[in-house]
Amino acid sequence: MDAADEQTTPFSAVTTQTNKLQRQYQALLDQSTPFVLYRWVGTGVGLFVFFLRVFFAQGWYIVAYALGIYLLNLFLAFLQPKFDPSNDALDNDMEDGAIGSLPTKQDEEFRPFIRRLPEFKFWHSATRAVAISFLCSWFEVFNVPVFWPVLVMYWFMLFVLTMRKQIQHMIKYRYVPFSMGKARYTKNSA
Repeated sequence: MDAADEQTTPFSAVTTQTNKLQRQYQALLDQSTPFVLYRWVGTGVGLFVFFLRVFFAQGWYIVAYALGIYLLNLFLAFLQPKFDPSNDALDNDMEDGAIGSLPTKQDEEFRPFIRRLPEFKFWHSATRAVAISFLCSWFEVFNVPVFWPVLVMYWFMLFVLTMRKQIQHMIKYRYVPFSMGKARYTKNSA
């Protein structure tokens, strides 16, 4: 009799429904995985709608700024290799071969570029951030009065400085995080 009572408690019913919703959400994410272009177009449309909301409402600049900083952070993690060759703490492990690294010389063995933040996780985090920002733009508590041109200038300065540093890192350690322009080998070319 006690086992039947434990299964019908309100907490177990909520847990069951939450688990069911989580499985449905994960199934939806799994089905959307191969549609990279459509996923990013949807996120871009959501970002555009959010910026239209901020523009027409003339407020929520702090929310837009926080979203911009978060998206910049995600983008930098997307561009960086999983195992940073400049990290001094990992140098000994890299020499031992315990951790994969990027080749720095022409005659070194090819090791594929592994991102610190994979594309799907980048998209998922960016889409959630845009949705949360859009939701926050409907609550007056997040409408902090600020002089928005200062935020825009500061964001652009931050973007330029961080991207300059990232590009210098890419040049120094000779890695390209994109597959555009790289040689593609087919079965016939070997």
